Order: sequence, then C-alpha cells, then structure tokens
Amino acid sequence: MTLDPITLTVIQAGLQQVCDEMDLSFSRAAFSPVIAEANDRSDGIYAARDGALIAQGAGGLPVFVGTMQYSTRVLIERIANGKTPPPQPGDIYIVNDPYLGGTHLMDVRFAKPFYRGGKLFCWLSNTGHWPDTGGAVPGGFSASATAVEQEGLRLPPVRLFKQGELDSEIFSIICSNIRVADQRIGDVQAQAAALLVGEDRLNALMDRYGDDDVAQAIAELRRRAATQMRAFIADIPRGRHSATAWIDSDGVVNEPLAINLTVFRDGPDLVFDFAGSSPPCMGPMNSVRATTLSAVYLAMRHIFPEVPMSAGAFEPLRVRGIENTFLDAHYPRPVSGCAAEVSQRIAEAVFAALVPALPDRVTAAPAGTSGNFALGGHDPARGRDFVMYQISGGGYGGNATHDGLSNGCSTIGISKAPPVEIMEQAFPVLYHRYALHEGSGGAGCHRGGFGIDYEVELRRGTALASFVMDHGRFGPQGVLGGADGGVNRVTVTRNGQPHTPPHLSKEQDIPLRAGDRVHVRTPGGGGYGDPLTRPPQAVCEDVRLGRYTPDQARELFGVALTGTPPEIDATETARLRG
Repeated sequence: MTLDPITLTVIQAGLQQVCDEMDLSFSRAAFSPVIAEANDRSDGIYAARDGALIAQGAGGLPVFVGTMQYSTRVLIERIANGKTPPPQPGDIYIVNDPYLGGTHLMDVRFAKPFYRGGKLFCWLSNTGHWPDTGGAVPGGFSASATAVEQEGLRLPPVRLFKQGELDSEIFSIICSNIRVADQRIGDVQAQAAALLVGEDRLNALMDRYGDDDVAQAIAELRRRAATQMRAFIADIPRGRHSATAWIDSDGVVNEPLAINLTVFRDGPDLVFDFAGSSPPCMGPMNSVRATTLSAVYLAMRHIFPEVPMSAGAFEPLRVRGIENTFLDAHYPRPVSGCAAEVSQRIAEAVFAALVPALPDRVTAAPAGTSGNFALGGHDPARGRDFVMYQISGGGYGGNATHDGLSNGCSTIGISKAPPVEIMEQAFPVLYHRYALHEGSGGAGCHRGGFGIDYEVELRRGTALASFVMDHGRFGPQGVLGGADGGVNRVTVTRNGQPHTPPHLSKEQDIPLRAGDRVHVRTPGGGGYGDPLTRPPQAVCEDVRLGRYTPDQARELFGVALTGTPPEIDATETARLRG
C-alpha cells in the first residue's frame, strides 16, 4: 500500500518532533554551559541496517548529521564482526574515537538501540560537547598537539549503560582521565535521558501509525530527498567550478594549509574533488573522513535548505581526492581542530566554488571559526578546579539580497555563545567588553556581517588559557568583487604586557593570574559584489551606528561624509562618492 501525501508529511513531522524533543531534553538537563546554554549538541534517528540518517533535530548541529551517520554505521559493523558486544534492550553505547566516524574527542556520542516487537528497528543517537576529556590542556584544544593522545581520552564503542544501568567501572575509568570529573555525571545522565525521551516519543508515533507505515514513510522520504537534491543539482551550470580556502597554520608549523576544491556535475550527481590539498599536518588541524564528508553535506544544506534532512539528500554528493591530504586523517594524527575549524573552511571552499554558478543562492564566506577558547584553573573562593569553554559568533557573508548577519553562529551549527551572566556565575571571570567587532564586515554591495569583540578578566586564582581558532591570517573571502572580512585577533594581557600568539589565534598553556585579561575579536563575513555599488545611504547608516568610521566609508565604499557619526544625516550627507 502506498502512503497518501498527508500521512507521509505527518510522519515526517513526527520523526522531526521526536528529535526536537530529544534536543530540548538534553539541553535542559545538562550541567555544562556549553550544552545547557550554547546548545553544542545534536540528536537523531538512524537506520538499523546501515546507520543512514532518518531524522535530526532542527536545533542540532548540522556537522553532526554526517558524523553520527558514520559513527552509527561503524558501530553496526563492529557489532557484526564481533569487535563490539551486541546490544540488549536498555543498552547505551558511548564513543568519541575520531577515526570511527567522529569529530574531535570532546564531541562524545551516545547510541541506543530501539526495539519494536523484539526486533531492532533503528538507532537513537546524540552527540554532546563535553568541556573536557583530559589531554595536555584543559578543554582538549591543544594547539600544539602532535598526536591524538595529547588531546584526551579516546573511547571506542563500549556499553556505558547495560540494560538501563550505568556501568560504574567504565564510568570510573572516564572520570579518572578527565578534569572536573565530578560535574560529568550531570551531562552523562542528561545525554542518556534525551535518548529515553526519544524512545518514548518514537514508540508513541509508531503506536499511532503502525510499524509498517512508519518504515514505509522512512524509505519514501529517503528516496524523495535524493530525487530533490538531484533536481537542484541539475540547475548548476555544467563545467568545473574551483576555489581554494586557506587555514592559517596547523598550530605547530607556522605555514598555511590549502583546501583545493573543484566541483562538477557527473550525470545526476555532484562531485567534490579535493585533490591537491595540503598533505597531513603535524598539528591538530587535520580532519577525519567523516567530518570532511559532513562538512560538504552541511555546505550543500546551506545552499539548498529546501531538501529534507535525510541520508537520501547526501546520496548524489560524491567526495573524492582527500586521500593523503590533511582532510583524511588517520591515527595518530591530532584532530582537535577538525570539526570546529577545518570543517568550516571546507564549507567556505564549497561556497567560493559555487557562488559564480549560483549567485542568487550562495553567500560570501562567513566567519569560519568557532573561536575555541578554553580556560582551566583553580578557583580558591570555591575550593575547586574549573574548565571554562567559550565559543564565539562571527559575521556571515553578504549575499545577493542583503547584508550578512552579525554575531551569527558558526557555519557548522546553531550553537551560540553562552550568556555572559552564566559564564560569570559559573567561573571566576569578569567580562569587561562584549560588543560588535566594528569594521570587520567585508565591504561589498551587500557587506559582510560583523564579528564580536569581547574581553574577559581572570578575577582570582591561576589558570591556563588555550586557543584553537583560525582566520587570523586570511579574512573570510569576499565574492563577485566584494572584499574579505576582517581577521580574527587575539591579545592576552599579562602583568599589563600585551601578548599576541605567534600563530595569531592558536596557542596553549598561557599562564594567567588574577587581573590578567584575554581580548578576542572574531572575524567578519566577506562582502558580496562591488563595494562602489552599495547605496550611499546604507554606508551612511553604518557609519552613524559606529560600524565603520568615516575614513573607512571613504576608503572601502568611496562615500565621502561630513560631520561626526552622531551628526550624520543619511538623507543629506551620503550623496558624495570620493
């Protein structure tokens, strides 16, 4: 029997709702601000046979779409060949091994088998960013790591929960290898509880519509997603569309890394060829295969958001040429920068390659960094250690119809910076500044959005600061005549003396004492189109609001203004182009 369109749509929405409720439960129950406030997590439903994506929460990180699909597939394969014990009802597996379909070690994945009538129907899985998994530096972002062991505890798929009960021995091993271990139980229980919520909601959906109809709907949605993606691919002009995106350095060798990409149609499919990209690097800016593939998928999701979230949407997208490059890391290459940094530069390369072919759909480059800043130390007032992890927003690229968003979330997800009030309450820090990074938006007919500018002081005790960021050397790319966005800037002031990291936005183990400060200014988005075609009134309004200075308006946009910004009148003074 063929499902009618209404029933198919309702089941599709129901599967999405299951994942949304898992996301909400995870964030509400988690202890760590990076999950509870920043929503650095994702939940999804995956096929029992091959781990293929069935549905994911709308509020989950897009980069986890592909990686959880691959990690679930690896889990299924390991169970089949006897490397991992087979599941029982109530079991929950834990895994964070980057080389088994993952990202970096701080992204910890749980997977729970879902049974109907005694048979495995699918897998429920989620990923949460733990603030620490051990390793050389608090927070796990070791800028100078040369092996994955320096980045933290690596877990193969093991059953952390056995028939509903937490395995205290495995959990004690985890806690013995990570910092602030006493706080992890809250995140572990929240992550497991989200899967239990998903189990209840999915059972209710299948009770209502029947197992056969839900299974038929899942297969049909996958087929339709592939068909729809191929229809969009058919609109891309034939030919080879090429671009290069640059990473500042790997944190160890102070030389840039290149992502060379050529995109072209091959029949109904789209090929992404990364041949000629830089070889594997010494530092932590290597990307594992699952993250590289997921970055391509999420980039196409940005370009064609109409295609539903399903494994079928990825079937027409073929990635090749990553072998023997830093985009296909193998043990023991360090990888802490792969998901938060390299994946965003892969997406930037996709955007830059396709914007001439799809100018009405593709934007200039966004900020392209998660701004990973970890601060770990001891708080004498509370008598306990802490690990603070800060992610930051940045500017989005301009596009064919409007300016880029300011202080937007990263390309790879919808995580947002935790509120300043929460950070000051949880950690011994004080924010002296949290504002737009003025002047950072790339000039264009539609300018890029602005990054953020924050300065935080350690109030008491001692701590170590570490950074794994990027776009400090090269700003996000402008397109079609637009200018690049402003670069990332990091300054650490110790004993009143400013210090800039040699790698600009990568360094680790910078000792801080009470009164020392960290000042970060994140990148702005690239500009879209010729800046000289931007309406003078729009330039004038940006100057009036302090986003650009009058000198910048003249240099970047060719608009000469009179008066100081508070006195500028858009209707009278924005009439002259220099």
